[in-house]
Amino acid sequence: MLCVETIGKIRRRRLVQGESISAIARDLGLSRNTVKRALRFEGEAYEYRRVHQPMPKLGPFRATLESWLEVEATLPAREQRTAQRLYEALCVEGYTGAVDAVQRHVRAFERRRHPSTTAFIPQSFASGEAYQFDWSHEHVELGGIEQVVKVAHVRLCHSRVFFLAAYPRESQEMVFDSHARAFEFFGGVPRRGIYDNLKPAVDAIFVGRQRRYNRRFLVMCNHYLIEPTACTPASGWEKGQVENQVGNVREWLFTPKVRCADLAELNAHLAARCLQLARERAHPEQTQRKVIELWEEERADLRAMPIPFDGYAEKSGLVSTTCLVGFDRNRYSVESRFVRQVATVRAYAERIVIVCGGEIAGEHPRCFERGQTLYNPWHYVAALARKPGALRNGAPFKD
Repeated sequence: MLCVETIGKIRRRRLVQGESISAIARDLGLSRNTVKRALRFEGEAYEYRRVHQPMPKLGPFRATLESWLEVEATLPAREQRTAQRLYEALCVEGYTGAVDAVQRHVRAFERRRHPSTTAFIPQSFASGEAYQFDWSHEHVELGGIEQVVKVAHVRLCHSRVFFLAAYPRESQEMVFDSHARAFEFFGGVPRRGIYDNLKPAVDAIFVGRQRRYNRRFLVMCNHYLIEPTACTPASGWEKGQVENQVGNVREWLFTPKVRCADLAELNAHLAARCLQLARERAHPEQTQRKVIELWEEERADLRAMPIPFDGYAEKSGLVSTTCLVGFDRNRYSVESRFVRQVATVRAYAERIVIVCGGEIAGEHPRCFERGQTLYNPWHYVAALARKPGALRNGAPFKD
């Protein structure tokens, strides 16, 4: 867009000083056609919009890029490549131009696919007021095996610091564990949590924002004194910070593919990277300050972290005559004295605790496979005293 000052400069140099159009264009870095239009223009300002973008270097590769974009449009959002990744792929094919041309072409493609845009209202959050929660699915390599993990995203709305924790699934106990880890990482608890319609948290959805929350989820909120706030269905923009974070984090932390020995190492890596990004990245609104600076100020407005919530999902079952109780398609042993009693299985993110009559009857590491039986040989010692012959071939005593 040419401002009034530039238009005046062009008109004086041509009409008063008699300079050539070529000299004016060369000196001001404009095309001769732009200078000619400015000379004919008599309004306050002249806006020049290029009708056709030449892109001479991208030209031979436009068909390739267009075919890639057509394929990408059919994939889930998490699997679509960014303009930067498409640019890098084109460079492998021989493209020598700049990334800008690729970005312009991708934007034009998106405008063709989504011609109408929706207006959104900017949101503002006070210090310590709220956090946003969401899940994403990420591809990683654990112990040499490629697999998909579920990553919990918790983000403070004011300072924009975020915390990530990876789990094998999106179950209720994982929601509880991720909150406890996040609040410990943040150094306190905000006053309000913003969620979409999480299955582990919401039992029923009514009109608007009315929800019937799960009892255990409400117990967790009461423990931390959190007010749960539900988004309107199909209105992800109401927690737009964490929605955008999912795509950014995938590029920042999971590209290229992360390789760790196990989930514990992966979560330690993610926590360290969250802290590193808070130190390195500028706040999106207060651009002169780092995220960690606002986070340090926000800590004073967070409530002190209480004792972590005893976050487990529970299920009842009958202890079999072989001292086993089933949970999540696996079986876990209990002490032999609890045979034929009703047991409550408390499933935590990383362990299983079995309770009978108010006593702990057994405790095991959590198994996420299927059809497995986890024994503790000490659970069978009392029965072994009465049946010593079982020592030779008893399954709990193998190895």
